[in-house]
Amino acid sequence: MNVSLLDYGAGNLPSVERALQRLGARSERVSTSAGVANASALILPGVGHYGALIRALDRDGLRESLIAAIERGVPFLGICLGLQALFQKSEEAPDLRGLQILPGSVRVMSGAVKLPHMGWNQVQTKCESRLLEGIDSGAYFYFAHSYAAPYTGDEQALETRATCSYGGEFVAVAEKENIFAVQFHPEKSGDAGQRVLENFLRIAA
Repeated sequence: MNVSLLDYGAGNLPSVERALQRLGARSERVSTSAGVANASALILPGVGHYGALIRALDRDGLRESLIAAIERGVPFLGICLGLQALFQKSEEAPDLRGLQILPGSVRVMSGAVKLPHMGWNQVQTKCESRLLEGIDSGAYFYFAHSYAAPYTGDEQALETRATCSYGGEFVAVAEKENIFAVQFHPEKSGDAGQRVLENFLRIAA
């Protein structure tokens, strides 16, 4: 299995590459429209500022090619900021448009909690999930973020497969046809995170 990692000049590519290598998958970094167009499976690992990611996608002409690949049915996994980019917009960069593939907006996490939300937390399954197959509801995953997509339970319920609570309930796992996204970092989440990556590779094969 060969997986293309979208390289926008930031992100946690090395740790994702090592995690995939442990699972026997080959990976390559792509940073051009042609690279995205030729991908058979795509992962967008995200770390850093929402605005930096969106500007990089637009600067390098990757927005259109990424959306086209997703619409063509290429299996896609967004990690952390890679999940947030799928929504319509984010409070972290309110002047920029997200990829607008999922409904709703990303907001700064609220409540009397310390930010960033960093460390292990439980993920609660809402409904059947191909990405979470073989993983019990309540399993722990590793998070590192200050913004999230609040779980509203209305139209989001169509795509939300699992949530997490920290100052409020937010989307932890989203699925829509060939689109998969997680707010946590599976590459840093031990056995449960490895199972998430295994499931994605199996789906994408």
